[in-house]
Amino acid sequence: MEIKKYILRLFLLSVFILPVVTSCNKETEPEYDHFISKELAVPYSKENIDYLLGMAVQSYPEIASIQPYVTNGVNVYRMNYVTEIKGAEIEASGLVCIPSEPGNYPVLSFQNGTNTKHSDAPTEKPADVSYTLVEAIASMGFIVVIPDYPGFGSSSQIPHPYLIAEPTVKSIVDMFRAVSEAAGTEFPGISVKNEYYLAGYSQGGWATFTLHKALETEYSSEFTLAASACGAGSYNMYNMFTTMISTDTYPMPAYLAYIINAYSEYDQFTNPVSEILNAEYAAKLGSLFDGTHSTGEINNQLTTSISGLFRSDFLSGFTSAAKYKSVRDALQNNSISAWKTLKPVIFAHGSSDTSVPVSATEYMYDGMISAGTSSEICKKVIFPGLEHGEGLMPAMIGGLTFLLDVRDN
Repeated sequence: MEIKKYILRLFLLSVFILPVVTSCNKETEPEYDHFISKELAVPYSKENIDYLLGMAVQSYPEIASIQPYVTNGVNVYRMNYVTEIKGAEIEASGLVCIPSEPGNYPVLSFQNGTNTKHSDAPTEKPADVSYTLVEAIASMGFIVVIPDYPGFGSSSQIPHPYLIAEPTVKSIVDMFRAVSEAAGTEFPGISVKNEYYLAGYSQGGWATFTLHKALETEYSSEFTLAASACGAGSYNMYNMFTTMISTDTYPMPAYLAYIINAYSEYDQFTNPVSEILNAEYAAKLGSLFDGTHSTGEINNQLTTSISGLFRSDFLSGFTSAAKYKSVRDALQNNSISAWKTLKPVIFAHGSSDTSVPVSATEYMYDGMISAGTSSEICKKVIFPGLEHGEGLMPAMIGGLTFLLDVRDN
């Protein structure tokens, strides 16, 4: 009898336990090539976004034109994903802003401008006004992604590849892949429409147009580029650098130093920093870009005098001396050469910009038209009298209006 009771208990246990075991086997975690993890950072209701834009209209009346596009709330997530730097896998990060209503949405990628502090990365301050207006765009029917860029967020242990094309493009493309992998499972009810819109200002303007060209000419079989809005970008790095060091003074020496530091860290320049900058500044360069100093603080540690910052033999030999060929080549290799794009793009710039000269946009626009791009799809807007910072909101609001028109027509 005891044996029979034991067999009966074993049978009953098997009836209840085996389905659970089978169920657990079926509930295995999905495997991803790029997506690692996500966490909710900030939820916004539609009412939150309406209020946010309503407040912003008081400072920027042009925002009123985009308010009617708000249709739902937004959930903002921090996302970690896999990308590559110098052939090695790293964990990168960024914000992913998902509409609160299920649906099939296009992607809008926002490339932010120059940042030197780890604490100012998008994933570190998602509720900051610097990013909330961008996050709110998801309420207009987009999945919005805001990359941290390598060197920030979860990859803050490595130097940031400032204005270096290959790692910038690679990191953003891999973020797109991670979002596509996560859609439906990590973001239930959400699917990604193969339709990509790009926007950015300053460094982000350069990154946006670099990405525009890469998506159209290298990744077109994987991603369908829809349109781009580029603001105040240094599209031709060689021309911009030459213009900057050809003046007596430059108001943002941190930008020049950032380029030199990044291009040296990523072996773009073979010349040591001591052959480019005067000894005082060459010695302190690396310590200035450790992620703890703002651009203002870095400016204060440098000089606005070009002859004071750079070695005299560099200034006299930069454009022609064999010694500085690696510097010229690197700047040219990370410049965007004009081509005939078939995708809509708008360039915007302030006419009084002393940080990134308006000639950068004029040169790029003229080159695109000369290369055969139609003036029907390639647009240019110059804001009279606006400095670099002043041009940000007009460029981005005008750019978003441009992207919305492309999407809806």
